[in-house]
Amino acid sequence: MIVLVMGVSGAGKTTVGQRLARDLGWEFVDADDLHPPTNVEKMRAGKPLDDQDRTPWLAALSACIRRLLDEGREAVIACSALKAAYRAQLLVDPARMRLVHLTGDPSLIAARLAARSNHFMPAGLLSTQLAALEPPEDALRVDVGGTPDEIAADVRRALGL
Repeated sequence: MIVLVMGVSGAGKTTVGQRLARDLGWEFVDADDLHPPTNVEKMRAGKPLDDQDRTPWLAALSACIRRLLDEGREAVIACSALKAAYRAQLLVDPARMRLVHLTGDPSLIAARLAARSNHFMPAGLLSTQLAALEPPEDALRVDVGGTPDEIAADVRRALGL
């Protein structure tokens, strides 16, 4: 099984995803690591990505997901997956994948973005991500108001893991 943890930047995808993977003894994949350097530089410069920018990134991530599933490996993947079209590309086997949408108060998420360092995504791009977000109807929605350990435990309970 693969659990895809999605949401806007600053929602806690990586932190919660790492804790969830650790608790389950599964692999963790951060989709940010699959961005081509041009995407990283564009975001670092405060420019939002467009669909054309995301095309090679989504292809690489989809290939990664297929490989994990083909090899029977269990993983937690952190990925923004903001639009339905992106999720359609990534949810390659819905029977063996679960989608978790981390959501919460935008001011809390903005504060988290402002407090973090060493990340290419500036807090100023949060508004563009919120505007682009097409909330999924078929996902487990989890509020990010708790601690990462509490959120990971909530996800495990809700998914029966």
